[in-house]
Amino acid sequence: MSTALLTDHYELTMLDAARRSGRASRNSVFEVFSRRLPGGRRYGVVAGTGRLLDEIEQFRFGDEELAFLEQRDIVGADTLAWLADFRFSGQVRGYREGELYFPHSPILQVEAPFAEAVVLETLILSVLNHDCAVATAASRMVHAAGDRPLIEMGSRRTSEHGAWAAARAAVIAGFGHTSNLEAGRRFGVPTLGTAAHAFTLLHDSESEAFSAQLDTLGTDTTLLIDTYDIERGVTRAIEAAGKNLGAVRIDSGDLTVVVGEVRAQLDALGATSTRIVVTNELDEFTIAALRATPVDAFGVGTAVVTGSGQPSAGLVYKLVAREDDHGEMVSVQKTSEGKASPGGEKVAWRELSDGRAVAEHVVSGASSPTAGRELQVAFLVDGERVVSSDPVALTEDARSHHRVVMSELPPDGFRLTSGEPAIPTLLSNAL
Repeated sequence: MSTALLTDHYELTMLDAARRSGRASRNSVFEVFSRRLPGGRRYGVVAGTGRLLDEIEQFRFGDEELAFLEQRDIVGADTLAWLADFRFSGQVRGYREGELYFPHSPILQVEAPFAEAVVLETLILSVLNHDCAVATAASRMVHAAGDRPLIEMGSRRTSEHGAWAAARAAVIAGFGHTSNLEAGRRFGVPTLGTAAHAFTLLHDSESEAFSAQLDTLGTDTTLLIDTYDIERGVTRAIEAAGKNLGAVRIDSGDLTVVVGEVRAQLDALGATSTRIVVTNELDEFTIAALRATPVDAFGVGTAVVTGSGQPSAGLVYKLVAREDDHGEMVSVQKTSEGKASPGGEKVAWRELSDGRAVAEHVVSGASSPTAGRELQVAFLVDGERVVSSDPVALTEDARSHHRVVMSELPPDGFRLTSGEPAIPTLLSNAL
C-alpha cells in the first residue's frame, strides 16, 4: 500500500514551486527535534523509527495517487512525471528507538535533495509525534509500576492503525503485553485477553459466566469480579475455580481501598496465589498511588495510547542546512520569535559521569562526537536500508536499548511532577 498521500497538500505545492524555481535539487538537511518537552516532562522516548522506515519504502506514487493529484490540479505535469519515478535516494540517521531525548535533540536527520526531503515531512512527523508521545507516557508508567507488569489495552481509544502502533511504542518503553492482536502479529508482542462485563451479563448468573470461562480457558485465567458486587464476585470466583485461580480483575471503585479488601478476602478463602489485576482509567499518577497496595499487574488503556494528556511529542521538522550556488553547504535557521531553531547539521552525544547522564551535547558543524556516548546511527544510506527490516527484532532491540538508557537517567528524571528536563541540552557550534 502506498503511503504517498499520507501527507499535507502544501508539501507537494512546495515541491512544485521549488522545481519551477530551479532550487528543488539543492542538497538539504532537515532535522526532527522538540523545542521543549510537552507537559513539563523530564525526558522523552524515541519510538516509531522502525515503522517509519517501512513507510518511507512505501512512499511511491502509483497510478491512483497520480490521477488524484492531476484531477485536483495540485501539481503541474512536469512534477507529476517526477513523482511517478520518485524513490527516496538520500540519507536518514538519528537516535535509536528506545533512546531518551531532550529539548533540541536531533532525533532524526534527513539529507537529500530538497525535493526528496520535503515531501517526507508530514509522514515523518505523523509517525514520530504519535509514537514518541506514547512511548514517553508508557515509560513513566513503567517506572511508576516498579517491578509489576503492565498490559497495554487501549485499542478502543484510538484509531485502528494507531492502536497497533501505540502497542508497539508501549512495549518498547517496557510494557509486557498488549490486547491488540495486530501488534502481536506484526511485532511478536505477547497478547492477553479474557472477558468483558458483557460476557458476564450474557449469562443467567455470574457463577455461570465464570464456569463457562474456566471451562474454556482453564483455572489460570483472570475473572472479572466487579460486574455486580465485588465481594460476592470474589466469593463466586473462588467457588467456581478453586484456590488456584490465576487472577481476578477489578475495573471499578476506589482501587486504593478495594484492592486491599480483595486481597484480604482472597487470602481468607485460601487463594493466596491468586493475582490481582487492576484496570479503569489508569495513568502514571494512579499507578504510583497504587504501588502501596497489593496489586500484581496493571492494565492501561486510554492514557497510554493518548500520551497521558500529551498526545503529540511536539516534534518539528526543520531545514537546517542547504547547498548554495557554489555547491557548499550553508547553515540556515528560522529566527521568528518563539520559534527560533539553531541552524546547521548537528552531531549529538551524551555526557556521562559514573554511568549517569549529566548533559546532552548538540553541536553544529562537528564531524563526529568528541566525548561521551554517540547518539546518532545511520538508518538509510543512499536510499538503502542499513538496519534490520525484521519488525520483531527491531522492536526487541529498541526495548532492550530503552532498559539500558533508563539506567543512565539521573534520579530527578523519574519525577512525575512537571519540571525542567532531567539533563541540560548544551548547544554549540564547532565552526
